[in-house]
Amino acid sequence: MPRMGPPAKGQKAKKTGGTQRAARKSNAKRRADDEAAPKVKTAALPRARVKSTPRRDTLPSKAEIREFLATTGGRVSKTEIARHFGLPTEQRPALRQLLSEIKLDGTTAPVGKRSFVGGGTPGARSARAVRETLPETGVVEIFGTDPDGDPIARPLNWEGAGRPVVYMHPERRGQTALAVGERVLARLKHLGGDKYEGRTLKRLGQPQDRKRILGVFQDGRIIPTDRRQKAEWAVPPGEEGGARGGEIVLAESLPSTGYGLRPARIVERLGVVGEPRSVSLICIHTHGIPDIFTAEAEREAEAAREVGLGKRTDLREMPLVTIDGDDARDFDDAVFAEPEGDGWRIIVAIADVAHYVTPGSALDREAWTRGNSVYFPDRVVPMLPEALSNGWCSLRPNENRGCLFVEMRFDAQGNKQAHRFGRGLMRSAARLTYEEVQAAHDAGEEPQGLATGHMSRLYGAFRALLSARERRGTLELDLPERRVLLDAEGNVTGVVPRPRLDSHRLIEEFMVAANVCAAEELERLGQPCMYRVHAPPSDEKLKSLREFLGTLDLTLAVTGTIRPAHFARLLEKVKDRPEARMVHETVLRSQSQAAYEPDNLGHFGLALSRYAHFTSPIRRYADLLVHRALVRGLKLGSDGLTEAEAARFPDTAEHITATERRAAAAEREAVDRFLAAYLAERVGAVFAARISGIHAFGVFVTLDETGASGFVPMKALPQDFWIVEEGNRRLLGRQSRQVISLGDPVEARLREANGQTGSLLFELQMGGQAAEVRGGRRKRKA
Repeated sequence: MPRMGPPAKGQKAKKTGGTQRAARKSNAKRRADDEAAPKVKTAALPRARVKSTPRRDTLPSKAEIREFLATTGGRVSKTEIARHFGLPTEQRPALRQLLSEIKLDGTTAPVGKRSFVGGGTPGARSARAVRETLPETGVVEIFGTDPDGDPIARPLNWEGAGRPVVYMHPERRGQTALAVGERVLARLKHLGGDKYEGRTLKRLGQPQDRKRILGVFQDGRIIPTDRRQKAEWAVPPGEEGGARGGEIVLAESLPSTGYGLRPARIVERLGVVGEPRSVSLICIHTHGIPDIFTAEAEREAEAAREVGLGKRTDLREMPLVTIDGDDARDFDDAVFAEPEGDGWRIIVAIADVAHYVTPGSALDREAWTRGNSVYFPDRVVPMLPEALSNGWCSLRPNENRGCLFVEMRFDAQGNKQAHRFGRGLMRSAARLTYEEVQAAHDAGEEPQGLATGHMSRLYGAFRALLSARERRGTLELDLPERRVLLDAEGNVTGVVPRPRLDSHRLIEEFMVAANVCAAEELERLGQPCMYRVHAPPSDEKLKSLREFLGTLDLTLAVTGTIRPAHFARLLEKVKDRPEARMVHETVLRSQSQAAYEPDNLGHFGLALSRYAHFTSPIRRYADLLVHRALVRGLKLGSDGLTEAEAARFPDTAEHITATERRAAAAEREAVDRFLAAYLAERVGAVFAARISGIHAFGVFVTLDETGASGFVPMKALPQDFWIVEEGNRRLLGRQSRQVISLGDPVEARLREANGQTGSLLFELQMGGQAAEVRGGRRKRKA
């Protein structure tokens, strides 16, 4: 086909089919923007009379623009706004960006793409009038996900009755998922009540005042540390904030002139890139995790004092012990067990955080905002200030501490017979680690001078609870957790799997039993409960899982209600097969995400009809709410749950679910970055790995040694014409007939390790030869 050039002089360019289609698309996009505006009859809106003002060379603030719109009658265009503020032509691009940010805030009534409704007209008032239902299109903000992991949103500036919730459809294949805080123009369908279904029409991003830029300052530019962000930012002279080259910086965007890199102003310096302790700082700021307490909250924490006995139950003579990891930073649960007839009596005592963190206090506001503590290999971002988290709320040995406790009685088979809650004063007899407890039990000894038989009593009670768990048929996934080992300077010295000992399971069983009792007690008392819920897998995820299992000649029950026991039988079948780890990982991905809810939906994974978090109030806000509800219901003090808190339970549930997922993402990312920094010195080395993901653009591998995951692009596969068979989750080489399937063992050569972004790039070695790195070759989906 001949190459087309510009029209000759004197000729008119003809519109080709492509440009006509582009023009139609542009017109359609403009109409969509107009339709997305509030349903205001624009023809009935008079044009605002806007007076020009003397020229000014600085942009007005958002507040000034909002005030102008609120006091102006009629329809106001961007040109008229510029005229009112006396802005010259060269300021128009910056004004355009500023108005886009204001429109995204949802604080004005836009009409179409180029105008706003002034606040002084009937039309403007009707645009903001109280609605009974949402319009067919509108701007919504993502605030969390449903139990299946799909995004849920709320309309901006809703002034009507109720609390509309929009359940968003997943994004199209190839599109990134909607993130919490992101705003989209959505087509809305009323499902009844306050529920709506939403489909994305246009992604608007995050409000400008929420968008932060985290990157490395170098040669007048900011290079993002987030591997998903490719665009760099320019730092104009005078906006460096004292930063030097090679420093990690936090910046905010400036109005763009429309040419070159987008400008940004550096507002904070976080340290030099490459320093070991910069890794977690990057993750903290990337995910927007609050890491500085207000002065008022710090003062309240410092003013805390020891709890007196008063009306509390005196547990100081009971040899309660804490059992945690050797790297634990706080101790909020202690346990005791003894035989009682043919059964067992178990006491679980939890730090009385509710005594110190009262509703409406500065500490409470800070704890709610964080939602939970966040744990990194080199630091913790606590939910509560250190004076509490590592002080008065930490069950240190041989120190008096206030607690809430539950006394439980079980028969020999682990069936619960009774329980009782109370508020007590305890004194931990020992701070033990999982390894100490397991070693002592295996050797028939007692750690740290505890009385003879202490360990055997704990393990006897554990075996009873474990037998009840096995009869219930819970979901048990064997996925080793990675532990990053650091030296005194914060450098990675190794990555090892955390051991899975019976001492871990002992504490888990005791805590699960206490959590079940908390949910049951609040239901008995008629008190609000913040449930920990886990829905069964969706039909779509089960279908995908069954298709995958079919490639391994495995099956999963297809009739009746799916139960955890079905998964348990599946995992038992593969426990000695090389694909066992891959099956465990795929089963995990098929599960719904656990969440917090004020309504009980049960806990599928644990096979429990009711469940609530009670055992970690130092690090989880949900547990603190459960403590307060118990205090109120059992009349254990004046610091119980308030009516205002109870009314906010739905909002709080959504919020703390989102903060939990934010923390999990930040913790995973930190481990990935530490691993990338650790492996940077081994570029060129070959590792034993397994195929952990197959896509049209390449494959992912997971290293056996460290659990680190990296990417192999198509061009780094052995030279062939690769066909992606998505149904079978494999790649087929057309020429060689070679097959690459999920779970296959492979040898992967490390080509690149970027500690700045946490990314690893590999090439496969198959048949002893490294893949030839070449230009992109065509590939297709079968």
